[in-house]
Amino acid sequence: MSELFGTLSDGTPVHRWTLERGGVRVRVLSYGGIVQSVEVPDREGRTADVVLGFPGLDGYLEHPGPYLGALVGRYANRIAGGRFPLDGWTYALARNNGPNSLHGGERGFDRRVWQVEPVENGLRLSRVSPHGEEGFPGRLTVAATYTLDASGALRIAYEAVTDAPTILNLTNHSYWNLAGSGHAGGHELRLAASRYTPVDGDLIPAGAPADVTGSRFDFRTARETGSGYDHNFVLDKGVTERAEEVAELYDPGSGRVLTVSTTEPGLQLYTADHLAAPFAPGDGIALETQHFPDSPNRPDFPSTELRPGQVYRSETVYGFSAR
Repeated sequence: MSELFGTLSDGTPVHRWTLERGGVRVRVLSYGGIVQSVEVPDREGRTADVVLGFPGLDGYLEHPGPYLGALVGRYANRIAGGRFPLDGWTYALARNNGPNSLHGGERGFDRRVWQVEPVENGLRLSRVSPHGEEGFPGRLTVAATYTLDASGALRIAYEAVTDAPTILNLTNHSYWNLAGSGHAGGHELRLAASRYTPVDGDLIPAGAPADVTGSRFDFRTARETGSGYDHNFVLDKGVTERAEEVAELYDPGSGRVLTVSTTEPGLQLYTADHLAAPFAPGDGIALETQHFPDSPNRPDFPSTELRPGQVYRSETVYGFSAR
């Protein structure tokens, strides 16, 4: 089911699609592939929206910086200096985060209107990113399919091909608050990650991944998230063909549980310490499944290169329950 959600200044319409299955209702926008809302029941059967979002299109246009619920690309996270080498060339990108490029540049995938077509139990969003868009090489044909399974789990499957060597790293940037409102710092998080990537003052990975043992980065046993995180965790499973469970987020007050399964090798934990009005710092927790930040400049990290003839595939599943 779709409805008109708003209109951009150039007259382009933006539609909102509603998916409902297994007791879960999800609303997705054609603008930015945004997951606007996810409504799930608590342990008493009471339903609440557990992602941060705006009620109207104007909110997303006026406050693009948090990337609320957005499909982020071409490159999720940061690229140091807004530059990367590939096949003997150095490509320059928009520096929209201090000296670095963040989440695809000044106008990444989060600020584009996607074509949407219904599929069984979901939606397929697609677009063509032309060669040179935001400085990235290659004409990229990309699709993201959002589906709900019988249990109400939200599955996002990405697929892309290119006509020239390029880099690609896609994610969803939803902020989760399983209580439905208020500060999310009391949520309990478990992560299947024995290492994380230390960062410098610009949040660029510095040195090799570090052991989490004995540090505040050890979430191998569930504990409160608190605040002060904007870090990539190196998932123990690495890159996998099928999505494997890597994280569980639990709100003791409501009993709601979010599980995250993915094919990706990394997960960026962001405790939203810099959220601004109309939200407050810490109102949500982002769990961004992805390859590592600055991978194009780090040959020791899993590669994010995509070449003609190859098919980029990535999948993340968000499961919901209560206890």
